[in-house]
Amino acid sequence: MNPILLRIFPFLRWQRPNRDILKSDLSAGLAVALVLVPQSMAYAQLAGLPPVYGLYASLLPVIVAALWGSSNHLATGPVAVVSLLTATALIPLASPGSGEFIVLAIVLAFLVGTIQLSMGLLRMGALVSFISHPVIVGFTNAAALIIGLSQLNKLLGVPIDTTGHFLVGLWGVLTELPRLHWPTLAFGVGAILIMVGLRRFVPKVPGVLAAVVVLTFLSWMFGFERKTEVEISQVSPPEVATQIAAWSELKDERAGLDARIRAREAEIETAAPAEAAALRYEAELLRIEYEEVRQQIRETERELRDTRLVRLADGDEVPRAFVAVDAVEPDQETRGPRWRIDGVEDATVQLNAGGTVVGNIPAGLPKLAMPELSYTTIAALFTTAFVIALVGFTEAIAIARAIAARTGQRLNPNQELIGQGLGNLAGSFTQAYPVSGSFSRSAVNLNSGGRTGLSSVSTALIILVVLLFLTPLFYHLPEAVLAAIIIMAVIGLINFKAIHHAWLASKHDGVAAMVTFVATLAVAPNLDIGILIGVGLALGLFLYRSMYPRVSELARYSDGTLREAQRYGLKASEEIGLLRFDRSLYFANVPYFEDAVLELAARHPKARYLVIVTKGINEIDASGEEAIHSLVDRLKARGVTLVFAGLKAQVLEMMQRTGLDQVIGKENIFRSTDASIEAVQARVAREKERERDNGGE
Repeated sequence: MNPILLRIFPFLRWQRPNRDILKSDLSAGLAVALVLVPQSMAYAQLAGLPPVYGLYASLLPVIVAALWGSSNHLATGPVAVVSLLTATALIPLASPGSGEFIVLAIVLAFLVGTIQLSMGLLRMGALVSFISHPVIVGFTNAAALIIGLSQLNKLLGVPIDTTGHFLVGLWGVLTELPRLHWPTLAFGVGAILIMVGLRRFVPKVPGVLAAVVVLTFLSWMFGFERKTEVEISQVSPPEVATQIAAWSELKDERAGLDARIRAREAEIETAAPAEAAALRYEAELLRIEYEEVRQQIRETERELRDTRLVRLADGDEVPRAFVAVDAVEPDQETRGPRWRIDGVEDATVQLNAGGTVVGNIPAGLPKLAMPELSYTTIAALFTTAFVIALVGFTEAIAIARAIAARTGQRLNPNQELIGQGLGNLAGSFTQAYPVSGSFSRSAVNLNSGGRTGLSSVSTALIILVVLLFLTPLFYHLPEAVLAAIIIMAVIGLINFKAIHHAWLASKHDGVAAMVTFVATLAVAPNLDIGILIGVGLALGLFLYRSMYPRVSELARYSDGTLREAQRYGLKASEEIGLLRFDRSLYFANVPYFEDAVLELAARHPKARYLVIVTKGINEIDASGEEAIHSLVDRLKARGVTLVFAGLKAQVLEMMQRTGLDQVIGKENIFRSTDASIEAVQARVAREKERERDNGGE
């Protein structure tokens, strides 16, 4: 087949489908879909989006990533870490679940896809190596802890403040423990027990799906959700009604300020420079006012949080009246449960006496539309998009490689970048948020007998059926169950042994892993800063190691081999200095190399020859060449000859191109270390004999 055609349509490389392949792929696709449906809704909730957007992200991105990727088994879709990164990037910019939040999430998917696709087309798959394995280990452990702990409020049925630092919000959840909602906790713990029990005793049954089906049925049967709406005029005492009315007015004011800010930002893009500066100043003032209003809303919500209302037992023909518990008069009769104030819209108050469920999930396919791009939005999201692009692809390629090690499939990282990029781009046009490869679903795909990317196509088709016909079935699904699904999914990501292993392998790698772990926790919810700190530290430690490489003085061991003199307590020759340099010689470590050679000369004042063993030198740059030239001249002036042994072909070619071999002297350049020592020893012996002869005369 035409190579160009295969490059444009890599899915043409798939094995030609027959009955057995189709059967295997359809079976694997169904198995993945049974896990993906509840997981996608849970991860959408983690990302701060309505559950249906998880299903949208499980449709077209899954198909496109499979068709244009290089792995036959990688299952793309919503994943925990990318979902959390999405939430942490957007929460400072908009309220979770709001229309603006959804718009920003879709734009983020577009930017992530554009970055990944560009990297793939430019064949920059190797760029992910800048995120070292220890950094990924540290980040993944911290992110998994943050993800799990971020679901505690949904598991306990208590509120959390998502506008500040994650640890502050977590402390806020702990202070709310006296107010926990026991039925919500029961559903969450029940989901965990079902998933753990089935995994242990009946592993063939998908525990996630079983928990969703069983607990959704119980939620419906026992009426877990108990909501109602009343007018503010039906609430008493007047102080509570006044607070609720003020809350409604503040929310309207916030919405108006948000609209004005977005309008100014749109005007800035087309305004002249002078006018744009004035508009930016005005927009900044509006943002300050917006933050003040948002703070007032939070304070009002906090004050209303402890208010519980009960319904007065009036006749059915009389409008319902709800009064605060502590304001009920002794002669007033009440009926029904205690109601929490959940929200307010205009003059309507939403009350809740039960737990929180998923609620209405819109049926039908996502709308096909261009993401709402603007310069301001792109500037605000680009850094996070770049981090998500790298982290998402690193996760995807690591999963693909792990599976390829079992199947023997050959992977192309650049093609996988293209597949992931196109998947995210396609998702941004169908109201999806950023996606990546999932380890758990990829393992299900492989273990269920998936043979080609058709298994992912069949998964997406099942999601299509769910969106068209089955969404009403999820109305009574408790959010606590989705929180339990997320917690169970990320438990497998916590692996502190990997950090310890990195420490055992290299102290520098261990430090990078631990600092990334601590930094990610410290800066949460700004996880992108945590991983950037880790990447910067890993690169800094690498540079430090290359600036101060291993340098060893050598001496003969009892068996005749050359070993490190200091480590083995060997006595070095006074007549010949031997030094091994274990790193390519470049501008950063040139001063260290010069100091090491001069220190060797100082330790051996009687030595006339210094042999530099260069087996560890793969490359010498211009700075290194100049340093060697200078050392040869300086030592020659002191009667010391610099000899190079064990030179590699590429290093010797560089010396020949620059004429450095003439400066050193071709007689002082050897491809073999032993040959250089023998030659130098022979020279020393001849020189001694010559000195004795001259002395005898």
